[in-house]
Amino acid sequence: MGSGLRREAPCTSWVSCWVTVAVPARRLDTLSQVTADIFAMPLTTVCRTVHNVVEEMMTILHRAIHFPKPEEMEEVGAGFARLAGHDAFRSAAGAIDGCHIRILPPAEQNKCYFNQKLFPSILLQGICDPRGAFIDVYIGNPGSVHDARVLRRSPMYHQALYPPAGYFLLGDGGYPCLQRPVAIMTPYRQPVASQVEARYNGHHARGRNIIERAFGILKTHWRSIFLRALEIRPLFAPKVIGACCNICVAAGDILEEEEEEEEEEEGSEDDTGNADERDLSGNGVRRRLAAQLSAPEGLPACLGEHDYL
Repeated sequence: MGSGLRREAPCTSWVSCWVTVAVPARRLDTLSQVTADIFAMPLTTVCRTVHNVVEEMMTILHRAIHFPKPEEMEEVGAGFARLAGHDAFRSAAGAIDGCHIRILPPAEQNKCYFNQKLFPSILLQGICDPRGAFIDVYIGNPGSVHDARVLRRSPMYHQALYPPAGYFLLGDGGYPCLQRPVAIMTPYRQPVASQVEARYNGHHARGRNIIERAFGILKTHWRSIFLRALEIRPLFAPKVIGACCNICVAAGDILEEEEEEEEEEEGSEDDTGNADERDLSGNGVRRRLAAQLSAPEGLPACLGEHDYL
Protein backbone atom coordinates (compact mmCIF):
# COMPACT_ATOMS: atom_id res chain seq x y z
CA MET A 1 0.00 0.00 0.00
CA GLY A 2 1.02 3.61 -0.42
CA SER A 3 2.81 5.44 2.35
CA GLY A 4 -0.31 7.47 3.08
CA LEU A 5 -2.26 4.31 3.88
CA ARG A 6 0.43 3.14 6.29
CA ARG A 7 0.43 6.38 8.28
CA GLU A 8 -1.50 6.58 11.52
CA ALA A 9 -4.72 8.52 10.93
CA PRO A 10 -4.23 11.94 12.57
CA CYS A 11 -7.88 12.77 13.35
CA THR A 12 -8.54 10.62 16.44
CA SER A 13 -6.87 7.75 18.20
CA TRP A 14 -9.81 5.41 17.54
CA VAL A 15 -9.56 5.64 13.76
CA SER A 16 -7.50 2.50 13.38
CA CYS A 17 -5.97 1.00 10.27
CA TRP A 18 -8.90 -1.44 10.20
CA VAL A 19 -11.43 1.38 10.07
CA THR A 20 -9.39 3.18 7.40
CA VAL A 21 -9.69 0.13 5.14
CA ALA A 22 -13.13 -1.11 6.23
CA VAL A 23 -14.98 2.15 5.63
CA PRO A 24 -14.06 2.46 1.94
CA ALA A 25 -14.56 -1.28 1.42
CA ARG A 26 -18.02 -0.98 2.88
CA ARG A 27 -19.00 2.05 0.83
CA LEU A 28 -16.51 3.17 -1.80
CA ASP A 29 -19.25 4.59 -3.93
CA THR A 30 -21.22 6.75 -1.50
CA LEU A 31 -20.45 8.98 1.44
CA SER A 32 -23.71 8.29 3.20
CA GLN A 33 -24.92 8.87 6.72
CA VAL A 34 -25.70 5.13 6.90
CA THR A 35 -22.00 4.29 6.64
CA ALA A 36 -21.16 6.89 9.26
CA ASP A 37 -23.72 5.37 11.63
CA ILE A 38 -22.46 1.81 11.08
CA PHE A 39 -18.91 2.76 12.07
CA ALA A 40 -20.00 5.30 14.70
CA MET A 41 -17.98 7.97 12.91
CA PRO A 42 -18.79 11.55 11.97
CA LEU A 43 -19.86 11.90 8.34
CA THR A 44 -16.98 14.28 7.65
CA THR A 45 -14.53 11.59 8.85
CA VAL A 46 -16.14 9.01 6.56
CA CYS A 47 -15.83 11.39 3.60
CA ARG A 48 -12.22 12.23 4.38
CA THR A 49 -11.28 8.58 4.94
CA VAL A 50 -12.79 7.39 1.67
CA HIS A 51 -11.21 10.22 -0.31
CA ASN A 52 -7.80 9.70 1.30
CA VAL A 53 -7.78 5.95 0.68
CA VAL A 54 -8.92 6.30 -2.93
CA GLU A 55 -6.33 9.01 -3.65
CA GLU A 56 -3.59 6.84 -2.13
CA MET A 57 -4.74 3.87 -4.19
CA MET A 58 -4.41 6.00 -7.32
CA THR A 59 -0.70 6.51 -6.57
CA ILE A 60 -0.11 2.74 -6.68
CA LEU A 61 -2.68 1.83 -9.36
CA HIS A 62 0.12 1.19 -11.86
CA ARG A 63 1.22 -1.79 -9.75
CA ALA A 64 -2.14 -3.50 -10.17
CA ILE A 65 -3.08 -2.39 -13.70
CA HIS A 66 -0.28 -2.47 -16.27
CA PHE A 67 0.56 -3.90 -19.67
CA PRO A 68 2.35 -7.27 -19.80
CA LYS A 69 6.12 -7.25 -20.07
CA PRO A 70 7.68 -8.28 -23.42
CA GLU A 71 8.76 -11.62 -21.97
CA GLU A 72 5.14 -12.31 -20.90
CA MET A 73 3.57 -11.80 -24.33
CA GLU A 74 4.02 -15.40 -25.47
CA GLU A 75 2.08 -16.61 -22.42
CA VAL A 76 -0.64 -14.01 -23.01
CA GLY A 77 -1.01 -15.12 -26.63
CA ALA A 78 -1.16 -18.77 -25.63
CA GLY A 79 -3.93 -17.92 -23.17
CA PHE A 80 -6.06 -16.29 -25.86
CA ALA A 81 -5.40 -19.20 -28.24
CA ARG A 82 -6.84 -21.53 -25.57
CA LEU A 83 -9.87 -19.29 -25.05
CA ALA A 84 -10.55 -18.94 -28.78
CA GLY A 85 -9.85 -22.59 -29.51
CA HIS A 86 -7.31 -22.00 -32.29
CA ASP A 87 -3.61 -21.17 -32.58
CA ALA A 88 -4.42 -18.34 -35.00
CA PHE A 89 -5.23 -16.28 -31.92
CA ARG A 90 -1.75 -16.60 -30.42
CA SER A 91 -1.26 -13.03 -31.64
CA ALA A 92 -4.11 -11.74 -29.45
CA ALA A 93 -2.77 -9.52 -26.67
CA GLY A 94 -5.98 -8.48 -24.93
CA ALA A 95 -9.75 -8.08 -25.15
CA ILE A 96 -11.28 -4.59 -25.14
CA ASP A 97 -14.79 -3.32 -24.41
CA GLY A 98 -16.73 -0.54 -22.72
CA CYS A 99 -18.95 -0.67 -19.64
CA HIS A 100 -21.52 1.90 -18.48
CA ILE A 101 -21.46 2.95 -14.81
CA ARG A 102 -24.59 4.67 -13.55
CA ILE A 103 -24.14 8.12 -12.01
CA LEU A 104 -26.20 11.03 -10.77
CA PRO A 105 -25.41 13.49 -13.57
CA PRO A 106 -24.26 17.03 -12.78
CA ALA A 107 -26.79 19.81 -13.30
CA GLU A 108 -24.69 21.31 -16.07
CA GLN A 109 -24.34 19.36 -19.34
CA ASN A 110 -26.38 16.51 -17.90
CA LYS A 111 -27.82 15.54 -21.31
CA CYS A 112 -24.44 14.31 -22.58
CA TYR A 113 -24.32 11.73 -19.77
CA PHE A 114 -27.42 9.87 -21.01
CA ASN A 115 -26.50 6.76 -23.00
CA GLN A 116 -28.41 4.76 -25.62
CA LYS A 117 -30.35 2.98 -22.87
CA LEU A 118 -31.52 6.40 -21.60
CA PHE A 119 -29.86 6.38 -18.19
CA PRO A 120 -26.98 8.69 -17.12
CA SER A 121 -23.56 7.04 -16.99
CA ILE A 122 -19.85 7.37 -17.44
CA LEU A 123 -17.83 4.87 -19.47
CA LEU A 124 -15.18 2.44 -18.35
CA GLN A 125 -13.03 1.26 -21.26
CA GLY A 126 -11.21 -1.86 -20.14
CA ILE A 127 -8.59 -4.15 -21.67
CA CYS A 128 -8.00 -7.49 -19.98
CA ASP A 129 -5.62 -10.43 -20.31
CA PRO A 130 -6.75 -14.06 -20.77
CA ARG A 131 -7.15 -14.44 -16.99
CA GLY A 132 -9.68 -11.60 -16.88
CA ALA A 133 -7.30 -9.19 -15.12
CA PHE A 134 -7.42 -5.60 -16.34
CA ILE A 135 -4.21 -4.41 -17.98
CA ASP A 136 -5.54 -0.97 -18.94
CA VAL A 137 -8.53 1.17 -17.96
CA TYR A 138 -9.71 4.53 -19.25
CA ILE A 139 -12.62 5.95 -17.27
CA GLY A 140 -14.80 9.04 -17.27
CA ASN A 141 -16.24 9.80 -20.72
CA PRO A 142 -19.97 10.69 -20.64
CA GLY A 143 -22.32 7.83 -21.47
CA SER A 144 -23.44 9.33 -24.79
CA VAL A 145 -19.95 8.93 -26.30
CA HIS A 146 -19.58 6.00 -28.73
CA ASP A 147 -17.11 3.22 -27.86
CA ALA A 148 -15.03 4.00 -30.96
CA ARG A 149 -14.66 7.65 -29.95
CA VAL A 150 -13.74 6.71 -26.38
CA LEU A 151 -11.03 4.49 -27.87
CA ARG A 152 -9.63 7.35 -29.94
CA ARG A 153 -9.56 9.63 -26.91
CA SER A 154 -7.65 7.13 -24.77
CA PRO A 155 -3.90 7.47 -24.11
CA MET A 156 -3.47 3.84 -25.15
CA TYR A 157 -4.71 4.73 -28.65
CA HIS A 158 -3.21 8.12 -29.43
CA GLN A 159 0.15 7.17 -27.92
CA ALA A 160 0.05 3.68 -29.51
CA LEU A 161 1.01 2.16 -26.14
CA TYR A 162 -0.39 -1.34 -26.72
CA PRO A 163 -0.43 -3.96 -28.17
CA PRO A 164 3.16 -4.45 -29.35
CA ALA A 165 3.95 -5.00 -33.03
CA GLY A 166 2.63 -8.30 -34.35
CA TYR A 167 -0.20 -8.50 -31.79
CA PHE A 168 -3.81 -7.31 -31.77
CA LEU A 169 -6.72 -6.69 -29.41
CA LEU A 170 -10.11 -8.41 -29.70
CA GLY A 171 -13.02 -5.96 -29.83
CA ASP A 172 -16.73 -6.16 -30.63
CA GLY A 173 -18.58 -4.51 -33.51
CA GLY A 174 -18.60 -1.17 -31.74
CA TYR A 175 -14.93 -0.74 -32.67
CA PRO A 176 -13.30 -0.25 -36.07
CA CYS A 177 -11.14 -3.05 -37.44
CA LEU A 178 -7.67 -1.51 -37.19
CA GLN A 179 -4.05 -2.30 -37.86
CA ARG A 180 -2.66 1.04 -36.71
CA PRO A 181 -2.08 3.01 -34.55
CA VAL A 182 -3.32 0.08 -32.46
CA ALA A 183 -4.32 -3.28 -33.93
CA ILE A 184 -7.91 -4.33 -33.15
CA MET A 185 -9.66 -7.31 -34.71
CA THR A 186 -13.45 -7.15 -34.75
CA PRO A 187 -16.09 -9.66 -35.93
CA TYR A 188 -17.58 -9.58 -39.41
CA ARG A 189 -20.92 -7.80 -39.49
CA GLN A 190 -24.10 -9.88 -39.62
CA PRO A 191 -25.27 -11.39 -41.85
CA VAL A 192 -21.91 -12.91 -42.70
CA ALA A 193 -21.06 -13.57 -46.34
CA SER A 194 -19.60 -17.08 -45.94
CA GLN A 195 -18.82 -19.99 -43.65
CA VAL A 196 -15.26 -18.67 -43.44
CA GLU A 197 -16.51 -15.45 -41.85
CA ALA A 198 -18.94 -17.35 -39.60
CA ARG A 199 -16.14 -19.62 -38.35
CA TYR A 200 -13.92 -16.61 -37.66
CA ASN A 201 -16.72 -14.88 -35.73
CA GLY A 202 -17.23 -17.96 -33.56
CA HIS A 203 -13.58 -18.25 -32.52
CA HIS A 204 -13.31 -14.48 -32.12
CA ALA A 205 -16.33 -14.41 -29.79
CA ARG A 206 -14.88 -17.17 -27.59
CA GLY A 207 -11.62 -15.27 -27.25
CA ARG A 208 -13.22 -11.87 -26.69
CA ASN A 209 -15.76 -13.09 -24.12
CA ILE A 210 -13.17 -12.86 -21.33
CA ILE A 211 -13.64 -9.06 -21.15
CA GLU A 212 -17.37 -9.58 -20.57
CA ARG A 213 -16.47 -11.98 -17.76
CA ALA A 214 -14.01 -9.45 -16.30
CA PHE A 215 -16.75 -6.81 -16.18
CA GLY A 216 -19.17 -9.37 -14.74
CA ILE A 217 -16.80 -10.26 -11.90
CA LEU A 218 -16.21 -6.57 -11.19
CA LYS A 219 -19.96 -5.93 -11.02
CA THR A 220 -20.53 -8.95 -8.79
CA HIS A 221 -17.94 -7.84 -6.23
CA TRP A 222 -18.95 -4.17 -6.27
CA ARG A 223 -22.73 -4.37 -6.66
CA SER A 224 -23.36 -0.97 -5.05
CA ILE A 225 -21.18 0.69 -7.67
CA PHE A 226 -22.48 -1.01 -10.80
CA LEU A 227 -26.11 -1.74 -9.94
CA ARG A 228 -27.13 1.74 -8.75
CA ALA A 229 -26.24 5.33 -9.49
CA LEU A 230 -22.99 6.56 -7.93
CA GLU A 231 -23.71 9.29 -5.40
CA ILE A 232 -20.42 11.06 -5.94
CA ARG A 233 -19.12 13.74 -8.27
CA PRO A 234 -18.41 12.52 -11.83
CA LEU A 235 -14.84 13.83 -11.52
CA PHE A 236 -14.19 11.60 -8.48
CA ALA A 237 -16.09 8.59 -9.84
CA PRO A 238 -13.29 7.40 -12.22
CA LYS A 239 -10.89 7.16 -9.26
CA VAL A 240 -13.37 5.09 -7.24
CA ILE A 241 -13.96 2.75 -10.20
CA GLY A 242 -10.24 2.43 -10.90
CA ALA A 243 -9.60 1.57 -7.26
CA CYS A 244 -11.97 -1.40 -7.56
CA CYS A 245 -10.28 -2.95 -10.61
CA ASN A 246 -8.14 -6.07 -10.06
CA ILE A 247 -8.44 -6.04 -6.25
CA CYS A 248 -10.29 -9.36 -6.17
CA VAL A 249 -8.42 -10.94 -9.11
CA ALA A 250 -5.06 -10.21 -7.48
CA ALA A 251 -6.27 -11.79 -4.24
CA GLY A 252 -7.60 -14.88 -6.04
CA ASP A 253 -11.12 -14.02 -4.86
CA ILE A 254 -13.07 -14.84 -8.02
CA LEU A 255 -16.85 -14.93 -7.84
CA GLU A 256 -18.99 -16.24 -10.67
CA GLU A 257 -20.18 -13.21 -12.60
CA GLU A 258 -23.85 -12.38 -12.75
CA GLU A 259 -25.55 -12.41 -16.13
CA GLU A 260 -26.34 -8.95 -17.48
CA GLU A 261 -27.09 -8.18 -21.09
CA GLU A 262 -24.77 -5.56 -22.53
CA GLU A 263 -25.95 -4.13 -25.80
CA GLU A 264 -23.22 -4.22 -28.42
CA GLU A 265 -22.73 -0.82 -30.01
CA GLU A 266 -22.72 -0.69 -33.78
CA GLY A 267 -20.01 1.33 -35.45
CA SER A 268 -21.14 4.50 -37.20
CA GLU A 269 -19.72 6.11 -40.33
CA ASP A 270 -18.59 9.04 -38.21
CA ASP A 271 -16.71 6.84 -35.77
CA THR A 272 -15.18 4.20 -38.05
CA GLY A 273 -14.18 6.34 -40.99
CA ASN A 274 -14.89 5.81 -44.69
CA ALA A 275 -14.39 2.59 -46.63
CA ASP A 276 -10.95 3.55 -47.96
CA GLU A 277 -9.67 4.22 -44.43
CA ARG A 278 -11.02 0.86 -43.27
CA ASP A 279 -9.25 -0.95 -46.12
CA LEU A 280 -5.99 0.64 -44.98
CA SER A 281 -6.61 -0.60 -41.44
CA GLY A 282 -7.13 -4.15 -40.21
CA ASN A 283 -9.36 -5.79 -42.81
CA GLY A 284 -6.48 -7.55 -44.55
CA VAL A 285 -5.21 -8.99 -41.26
CA ARG A 286 -8.73 -10.18 -40.45
CA ARG A 287 -9.08 -11.88 -43.84
CA ARG A 288 -5.81 -13.72 -43.28
CA LEU A 289 -6.95 -14.81 -39.82
CA ALA A 290 -10.26 -16.06 -41.21
CA ALA A 291 -8.49 -17.98 -43.97
CA GLN A 292 -6.11 -19.54 -41.45
CA LEU A 293 -9.05 -20.69 -39.33
CA SER A 294 -10.69 -22.37 -42.32
CA ALA A 295 -7.58 -23.91 -43.90
CA PRO A 296 -7.63 -27.75 -44.04
CA GLU A 297 -5.36 -29.32 -41.43
CA GLY A 298 -2.16 -30.98 -42.59
CA LEU A 299 -1.51 -28.79 -45.61
CA PRO A 300 2.00 -27.36 -45.99
CA ALA A 301 2.38 -23.66 -45.30
CA CYS A 302 3.25 -23.05 -48.97
CA LEU A 303 3.87 -25.17 -52.06
CA GLY A 304 7.12 -25.17 -54.03
CA GLU A 305 7.11 -24.46 -57.76
CA HIS A 306 6.82 -28.14 -58.75
CA ASP A 307 4.96 -29.45 -55.71
CA TYR A 308 1.44 -30.82 -56.14
CA LEU A 309 -1.17 -31.98 -53.68
